[in-house]
Amino acid sequence: MVGFDDIDLVAGLLTSRSYFMNALSVRGQTTVENSTAEKAQTAATGTVIASLAPQDVRRRMEETLRANASRPLFTGMAQEAPEVLPHVYSSSSVMQGGSLSQFGSKYALPLGTTRHNYEEYEEVIIPPAKVVPPRQSERLISVSELDELAKGSFPGYSSLNRIQSIIFPTAYGSNENILVCGASSCCGKTDVAMLTILRVLNQHRSPISPSSPLHSSINRSDFQIIYVAPMKALASEIVRKLGKRLKWLSIQVTMQLTKSEIAETQIIVTTPEKWDVVTRKPTGEGELASKLKLLIIDEVHLLNEERGAVIETIVARTLRQVESSQSVIRIVGLSATLPNYLDVADFLCVSRYKGLFFFDSSFRPIPLEQHFIGVRGKSGSARSKKNLDRVTYEKVSELVQQGHQVMVFVHARKETVKAAQALKDAATIDGTLDDYSCEEHPQWSFFRRSIGESRNKEMKQLFDVGFGIHHAGMLRSDRNMMERMFEARAIKVLCCTATLAWGVNLPAHAVVIKGTQLYDSAKGSFVDLSVLDVLQVFGRAGRPGLESRGEGYICTTEDKLAHYLDSVTSQNPIESRFTSGIENALNAEISLGTVTNADEGVRWLGYTYLYVRMRKNPFLYGQFFEAPFYHSMSWDNVAEDPQLGQKRNTLVLIAARKLAGAGMINLTEKTGAFSTTDLGRIAARYYIRYASIEVFNKEFKPKMTEADALSMLSMSTEGETDTSQGKVGILLQSYISRLPVEDFALVSDTAYVAQNGGRIARALLDIAISRKWARVATVFMGITKAIEKRLWPFDEPLRQFDLKAEIIYGLQNSREEYSPAELASMTPAELGELVRLNERHGQALRNAARQFPSVKMTSSLRPLGSNVLKIAVSVTRDFDWSFKVHDSGEPFWLWVEDHEGIEILQFTHLLFRESTKFLDVNFVVSISSNIPPPYFTVRFMSDRWIGAEDELHVSLDELVMPAPSPSHTPRLDLPFLSRSSLGLPVLEDLYSARLHDFNAIQTQVFWSLINTSMNVLVSAPVSSGKSLMGHLAIWTTLLRRSRSSLVLFIVPNRSLATQSLLDFRAISNGLGVTVEFASGEGLFASCRTKTIRVVTPSGLLEAVGQYNLRHTNYPSLVVCDNLEQLDATYELSISLLRHTTQNSPTRYVGLSSSLNDPTDIASWLGVDTMALHSFRPTDRDQSLTITYQTFTIPHSAALFKSMSKPAYTAIQSVPSNESAIVFVPSRSHCRTVAQELITQCALNMETERGFLPQSVPPLYVEDYSARLQDPTLVDFVTRGVGIFHSGLSKADRNLVLGLFAEGVVRVLLAPRDACWMLPVRAAAVVVMGTQYVHLERDGSGPQLRDYSLVDVVQMQSRAVRHDAPGHFFLFCQAEARDIFSKFLADGLPLESEVLESSVFEHWYRARRRDGSIRNKQDAVQALSFTLLARRLVSNPVYYDIEAGSQNEVLSRIVDRLEESLP
Repeated sequence: MVGFDDIDLVAGLLTSRSYFMNALSVRGQTTVENSTAEKAQTAATGTVIASLAPQDVRRRMEETLRANASRPLFTGMAQEAPEVLPHVYSSSSVMQGGSLSQFGSKYALPLGTTRHNYEEYEEVIIPPAKVVPPRQSERLISVSELDELAKGSFPGYSSLNRIQSIIFPTAYGSNENILVCGASSCCGKTDVAMLTILRVLNQHRSPISPSSPLHSSINRSDFQIIYVAPMKALASEIVRKLGKRLKWLSIQVTMQLTKSEIAETQIIVTTPEKWDVVTRKPTGEGELASKLKLLIIDEVHLLNEERGAVIETIVARTLRQVESSQSVIRIVGLSATLPNYLDVADFLCVSRYKGLFFFDSSFRPIPLEQHFIGVRGKSGSARSKKNLDRVTYEKVSELVQQGHQVMVFVHARKETVKAAQALKDAATIDGTLDDYSCEEHPQWSFFRRSIGESRNKEMKQLFDVGFGIHHAGMLRSDRNMMERMFEARAIKVLCCTATLAWGVNLPAHAVVIKGTQLYDSAKGSFVDLSVLDVLQVFGRAGRPGLESRGEGYICTTEDKLAHYLDSVTSQNPIESRFTSGIENALNAEISLGTVTNADEGVRWLGYTYLYVRMRKNPFLYGQFFEAPFYHSMSWDNVAEDPQLGQKRNTLVLIAARKLAGAGMINLTEKTGAFSTTDLGRIAARYYIRYASIEVFNKEFKPKMTEADALSMLSMSTEGETDTSQGKVGILLQSYISRLPVEDFALVSDTAYVAQNGGRIARALLDIAISRKWARVATVFMGITKAIEKRLWPFDEPLRQFDLKAEIIYGLQNSREEYSPAELASMTPAELGELVRLNERHGQALRNAARQFPSVKMTSSLRPLGSNVLKIAVSVTRDFDWSFKVHDSGEPFWLWVEDHEGIEILQFTHLLFRESTKFLDVNFVVSISSNIPPPYFTVRFMSDRWIGAEDELHVSLDELVMPAPSPSHTPRLDLPFLSRSSLGLPVLEDLYSARLHDFNAIQTQVFWSLINTSMNVLVSAPVSSGKSLMGHLAIWTTLLRRSRSSLVLFIVPNRSLATQSLLDFRAISNGLGVTVEFASGEGLFASCRTKTIRVVTPSGLLEAVGQYNLRHTNYPSLVVCDNLEQLDATYELSISLLRHTTQNSPTRYVGLSSSLNDPTDIASWLGVDTMALHSFRPTDRDQSLTITYQTFTIPHSAALFKSMSKPAYTAIQSVPSNESAIVFVPSRSHCRTVAQELITQCALNMETERGFLPQSVPPLYVEDYSARLQDPTLVDFVTRGVGIFHSGLSKADRNLVLGLFAEGVVRVLLAPRDACWMLPVRAAAVVVMGTQYVHLERDGSGPQLRDYSLVDVVQMQSRAVRHDAPGHFFLFCQAEARDIFSKFLADGLPLESEVLESSVFEHWYRARRRDGSIRNKQDAVQALSFTLLARRLVSNPVYYDIEAGSQNEVLSRIVDRLEESLP
């Protein structure tokens, strides 16, 4: 079909009608003659080639008309009536439906549109729309009718306008999502947004007394409101408007997204890209999203432009958050007129009958006549420019002669002056310059004097002839003056840039857009003016209350005329641009953890505008399916798969494969599972495009110079498309060097390159560190800070302070070069002389040098095995703190690199606070047993300050690593011994319920423990039954003795002692054995019966420290349990007991978790080689699966937010009837993680029961939860989640444990320190993070510490079950994985802590005072019974002592002790 849009073609066809008729006839005859088959088919189907002869055409038309006339008016069949929506207001019946044909055909131009052709240009004039008469139900709402809250927020208003009055009941009286499609920017859509904001404020008020001010009733910390505006200029205007009108309620409005601003602000106005960045973060700034109650998106019709993909992303993320958190987030969309507004309403989840409001141009306060002018000539040619100048002058001159004011909009600051000058020159030539003069204005003389004070020469000259200029590069005072003069009609023509349309509400009768080509620094080339800008400029046409109509002119090139005509008059539907950025959006969701597989990706796409339009216009979107998944989409696809599940799945997989190919995600093809990588996480965090990552993958190398790094940075697709790589590099270097740039386009380019360069450099720095490339990381650290500070790394570092220029000049021109540390050590007088100034300047320089971040570093080596070395680094702050200079903290990087400076072995990111005096950091690295490196380098680098760097060489020349341990015992394949092997029927009966057969490890150690009197050490995996064997050794020892005897059972702490007492007393009643807890002198008191005394190391140390110990009743057996927790008190107490009982027949049995080298422990306890049983952790009988998952996010709330989805997945990996234990660093984490897990459960299982099993009725849980003393636990328990820690009452702890044992509570959360008091096990144990914050008692501030390996092993033991397999999930930092995996597989390292503790020093001083140790020989003799004596010989470097014999090293230790005596 050929319609009126192609009227020229129609005219041509009619003119050559006979030619085309003959040609078609000949073609038909040829076809019939040459194809017998086709002739047969024609006969069979009845298809005849129609004749185009005039008489044949007329005959067919008459037949058709007669057939139509004979058709009955009433068919008897009901036809579906068109949908009539209650809030669609339009003067055109065509727009009422708001839908388009399946072919996406255009709507006709409005009635009355005229088209004129001239030699220089073509003009299309669209008349103003007819006003839609008010409906009977309509009335203007008076502000006096509003409540106190709303009334005070509309100062100066007598009533709401017509549009606002229509929307008011929905906006202020409900929580419905709203879409407002308005005719222009002056219809009051901002006030509609204000009504929805006031609705939120009203919902977050508390009751107050009548005398209290209204603002005191608002709970400001309970909500956040986000207003998304497309441009910074508009955002600034919104901040100004809202801030001014809500100031009386103490509501803060800002554009800043810093943590402090977010915490203090209730309304944040931002751009789509900034909000996308914020919501990509799990927490921190991303926590803003968790308090979000209202999201206002201005100019929603941007969906049709390149930035539309970002709007789709943030809306989809918000809708998913509403679903996952079951929170209420209201979405309000404000838009220009849209043809397919129903699609946008569906996308925003807006009810068509309640929240959709459509107003066409007839609702403009001032009717607008629109002129679309296409000038002749090729775009950019001299002819085109000449015609553009001419038509602009003609239209402006015509309007001025009619007495109107005109705004002429251009697209560069310099063009404002050029355009005004061109108009002035043309008017001079034409003899009409007097028409522009405003000298007759009553205030002209006053304004003339005011403008005389300005330094803007062009502005003065142009004012005299009635012209003005306005752009953002002018002084604020000059701009204000121009605005006042134009408003007072003292200027006839104002030449300005689009910032005036966005930032200031300054209407004129007519607006003229001169040209539609503007420079885009993001693309490095000229682009078309956006439709958004055109609509905003047209919104300034017409003076409300003063004129009956306005006029808008857009002067473009001939080839762009149809584009702007279609777009501005809303003839074409707006389509989704999401496919252009789907890879970046998908990577962000995978990084955030909201999309972990293809199915979730399909659901995520279902929230996008792309999904809505794919169903409406499938032909357009079929092209996005690439090979080998290319499928043309049609209505058949939609009919077969209405939800387009397969198509969405294909789209997601195509994007995922691209991301996987770039190394941004891990993709499991078989299951469709996604997981992020360091590269993908960094790209999402820094908003780096997938295309840029592809470039980096090709160009990034482990060895790069600064020139290489700058070259790669310039290749990024973030900062250029048409702009060459060389240009980007030059602009970036000129920006750092602070070179002046004159050309406007280059100024714009430089600003854009600098803005993006810092962000991209940060991303590349993180990539280098994640890849552990030391040299490249150092280079990018320098480049990043150079861009941020606009200083090169070789510049004077004190230029970063606000020092006077003469001080910096004197410093740079001094004879010698001094570091900040050297300057800080000089006196003010010396510094004043150095810079050739006075002492006062010297003092300023000294203060700056003292505040320059610097540190002192020391290190010590601590071998943890034959090939594992711990480097203990202490970083001491060595600068004066100033909050003005350093703010709340100074971040820095600390890493260990190899001696060649190529590879980072371990790294950490730390923060100095004002209270921080020093930080201790431990790095654990592997050492080659063949040729160890000569040294390591510890590098300190400030994250913000150029020149704030230091390095420490850690020499390994004197390093002596301990020898590999040969003492591991292989687990033998022996038949399991039965319980009867004990040979004690009474004991067998007591253990009949708990023990049937001994397991493999118990069988192997049975003979040594039960049937010999040798000292024994059993080092075995956790939960392998070694404690039971220790208990049996005690019972057999007591039962086989005829007289009374004493057995000591030593445990590390009181909680384990309590548990041990319960275990012993459960058996002792049937054996006549006394069990008691003892300490002090009573520990070795005489026993009348067979006695077991449970004691802690501190109680034992107190007892063996008594002077008369030699006269007491020595124990026959001492069992040392949990030796893996050996500390200074434990070691010293056992050592003294061993020393005291060296001549008695006391037997020692040691029990511990698997150790990597138990040789010295065995020697210390006097264990013979035959009685040493050292098993590896992997020798356990029970099935235990260990899974490691690493994270690179620093210890923060963001880390635990990102861990919540993997933790949920781990819990769900075990059968639904099985339980799980989750360990977190602290009590405060228990509740936040519990809530996150419940949220994940709701999102994935679509149930509010959480983890509560289906078999458990809610009433049963409610009965138990009513007994909880802590009411905050109820919400968790009723969803199958329990919390356990020492801060809860004993009754609550027992109740939670009981519900966990019954299976009612399926997930139990506990802090790190509760692992030793938790008496239950689970099918899955998840350790969420292996770091915790430790607060020093000296007030030096919080320090981040790692979990001890012993704690991790204890947590692992909770997953070891005797009757079923267990699963242990360890979530840790990436650099810690190797350490945990090594020691969990090989056994724990165990060193003496005696020298690090004050307990030993106090004991030594006490013994010297009481004479127990009289001389050095006595001291050496006493110390020879310690584990320390043996480890000093085996691992001297760990204790910072030279290697030697035992007597030699102990002598040195005693010398140290003697020197410390007062």
